[in-house]
Amino acid sequence: MVSKNKTGQIVLNFVFVLLCVAAVAPFLLLVSSSLTEEATLMRDGYSFFPKVFSGQSYVYLMKSAEKIVRGYGITLFVTVIGTLGSCIMTIMFAYPLSRKELPCRYGFSFFVFFTMLFNGGLVPTYMMWTQTFHIKNTVWALIIPGLLMNGFYIIMMRSFFTANIPDEIVEAARIDGAGEYRILGQIVLPLSKPMLATMVLMIGLNYWNDWTNSLYYITEEKLYSIQAILNTIISNIQFLSSGQSSAASAMNAADMPSVGIRMAIAVVGIIPVLCIYPFFQKYFVKGIVVGGVKG
Repeated sequence: MVSKNKTGQIVLNFVFVLLCVAAVAPFLLLVSSSLTEEATLMRDGYSFFPKVFSGQSYVYLMKSAEKIVRGYGITLFVTVIGTLGSCIMTIMFAYPLSRKELPCRYGFSFFVFFTMLFNGGLVPTYMMWTQTFHIKNTVWALIIPGLLMNGFYIIMMRSFFTANIPDEIVEAARIDGAGEYRILGQIVLPLSKPMLATMVLMIGLNYWNDWTNSLYYITEEKLYSIQAILNTIISNIQFLSSGQSSAASAMNAADMPSVGIRMAIAVVGIIPVLCIYPFFQKYFVKGIVVGGVKG
């Protein structure tokens, strides 16, 4: 029995090592490709070690350093404010839905679920936000549409509250004279740290990676998020590489960092996430496990 357990543990460890390699290898390939000479990259393809080292892609990005720094600032502001606002609204919606005594509880739950399946479409949504709420070319256009409240997170948080917050604790707090806000703030939320961290990370990633709101609602370059700026740089590179611009004649098409710069842009966009993720990893994994087992 001992030998079987030991063999099983070895196999399990080997599988997890393979999964770790599968997760890390694409990022290493991404970094290596961003540091490889464009001509070599086009001729020999991708490799984990640069055959001909070149920082041309990052040099090209440095030409737009001011825009990138500004884009980072806007994206950081939008991510912090949007994540905070989304978490508050999600919790304030999900907690009442988790209480069995809420009138019309199932009706509100169906309303949330319905929004996950159907929406008004892009054109009506655009007209509503631009002509009724007038958020075009404002920072709120990067925060509100499609991101501030999501039915999936509401249902996820409601399920966690229902499965992991005992009714006896809530009833005991009410007997002691605690109101709903105090119960939520001092009892429910402290017991929900794993799920809160999971939700913060997921919502924050959505805000950080979002570029569609900039595409739809922002025409002023000073309000571009980092993803929109990087997407614009890619479009400019593709235009220059196509030879349709006179500027392309001054540079050999093979030397244009069309492939390498895509990799460099991906590295620039993902670095802040990699720096933040380790601080949330413990809670994120625990929240996913608890939600998967008890949800």
